[in-house]
Amino acid sequence: MGKYQVKQLDNLLSYDIKQLEKESKDEGFRFVERLVNEYKFGSNTFSNTGEGLFGVFTEEGTLVAIGGLNKDPFSNEAYIGRVRRFYVKNDHRRKGLGSLLVNRIIDEAKKYYHVLVLHTDTEQADQFYISLGFLKGDMYPKSSHYLELKNK
Repeated sequence: MGKYQVKQLDNLLSYDIKQLEKESKDEGFRFVERLVNEYKFGSNTFSNTGEGLFGVFTEEGTLVAIGGLNKDPFSNEAYIGRVRRFYVKNDHRRKGLGSLLVNRIIDEAKKYYHVLVLHTDTEQADQFYISLGFLKGDMYPKSSHYLELKNK
């Protein structure tokens, strides 16, 4: 897997994200489109303390996966972070890229949060996140999974 690299993205709009956006829409997911729109209009640029946007790139520099970390916007608790707008291109799945990206997000989240949450409604994503140590549960608002970080 050495041919892939995770990078923190300082400016989403300086990267070619059209293929990720198109593919995700074709699969019925709108979150990459929302990511781009929120970023363009400034409602979520992943630039606050404890936040970040990360991408996985091929050796050739192609962006093949993306995911972000925000303070959980659905909670008033400052110790809860949220995985946001996570997507891996279909032809790059099952190669460990999703795990690589989530683990980078977890490492960043540990610096700021005690709990990391997310929401998914697909069986495949449910199994993926559980395999990474997330627990299924609705303890946190608008969340399907959570991971306790304080003892990590």
